[in-house]
Amino acid sequence: MKFWTLIFKNLRRNLVRSLLTSAGVMVLVFVITLIWSILGFLDMATSEKTANFKGIVTEKWSIPSQLPFSYASTLENGAAREETDVKPMDSMTWQFFYGSIDKTNIGFNTLVFAFCMEPKKLLTMMDELDSLQPAPKAALDTVIQAMEKNRQGIIVGQKRLAALDKKVGDRIKVFGINYRDIELECEILGTFPPGRYDNNTCINRDYLNASLDAYKASKGKPHPLAEKTLNLVWVKVPTKDSFTKMSSQIDNSPMFTAPPVKIETASSGVSNFLAAYKDLLMILRYLLAPAIIITLTVVISNAISISVRERRKEMAVLKVLGFQPNQIIFLVLGEAILLGVVAGAISSIGTYFFVNRVLGGIPFQIAFFSSFPVLDGALWWGAAIGFVTSFAGSILPALSTRSIKVVDVFSKVA
Repeated sequence: MKFWTLIFKNLRRNLVRSLLTSAGVMVLVFVITLIWSILGFLDMATSEKTANFKGIVTEKWSIPSQLPFSYASTLENGAAREETDVKPMDSMTWQFFYGSIDKTNIGFNTLVFAFCMEPKKLLTMMDELDSLQPAPKAALDTVIQAMEKNRQGIIVGQKRLAALDKKVGDRIKVFGINYRDIELECEILGTFPPGRYDNNTCINRDYLNASLDAYKASKGKPHPLAEKTLNLVWVKVPTKDSFTKMSSQIDNSPMFTAPPVKIETASSGVSNFLAAYKDLLMILRYLLAPAIIITLTVVISNAISISVRERRKEMAVLKVLGFQPNQIIFLVLGEAILLGVVAGAISSIGTYFFVNRVLGGIPFQIAFFSSFPVLDGALWWGAAIGFVTSFAGSILPALSTRSIKVVDVFSKVA
């Protein structure tokens, strides 16, 4: 117990240095918690599941994928032709609509990116929305039911709604950017729960398809993208074996020849989307994160080294009083580890609750991920980082106390 008392007293002795070192630890742990959360989330998104496999069907040879909407019903059925063929447990189509609420002054605060899809699929096929807690799930379900009845209804992410300077209940006209000359008059029925879909919107696919039909009726010819509106089809199957069988059904189907299609697991599809960010992710994983760990170790090492040099006389007195070298080493290590663990834990736990509860996730756009949750591992990351870096940074200064000789110290005093 006396060792811990001495440790606490020593940390309070130079309070400014202890606070500054703690602040440095907290800032660096905060940054690395964000980095590890982003990388960890992407690792989970690109890892294969053992059950409830999701597959993505896209155009085989072209990017971006642009398929005729006539493919939709067959693909949603897994291209099943025989009774023994595998059919998806669930499925979902995506048509991407880029637009602006201002036809002439197009900017960040006017842009709308929408998934045009069946509203009912939001709660069964969209990642994170399919696992909502009861309260937000019930709130979103109410909006979805309203959207089913009103095909001009639109759901807008909370950050996008704020950027547009609109509110629930407002009516907006979205002028198509990718769908030139298509204008969608929408009523904002509600918002997504805070988090991943903060900057996205959802429009009923029937409304987009009806607008394309109206374009053909008024212009006397189909829209240039009329046969290229289907961007992705998602399918869900129970096992990897059933996914393999369904893949074979789709690959061998005579329905998809012009253009041909391909199916891949959701994790593989997400990996392909993230290919453009490969260099950025490598920098985060292999350069920035290790650099922060090294910097944190150096910060603690400098602080402890200064403390040891200032207290050489005190440590000599401790030796005179009967303290063994290992006990003095324990005191120095204890100071560093206590400071590192406490500051690291406060930082990562505080980051977890603040970012997830207040900000709704880390606002960092990568591909179609607009924000990332701080992972549950952050609840212990800070303490672990603080322990490892403080031990690594203080071990050499602590070992240097063995070389402190009582005679040398007191001869200088004399």
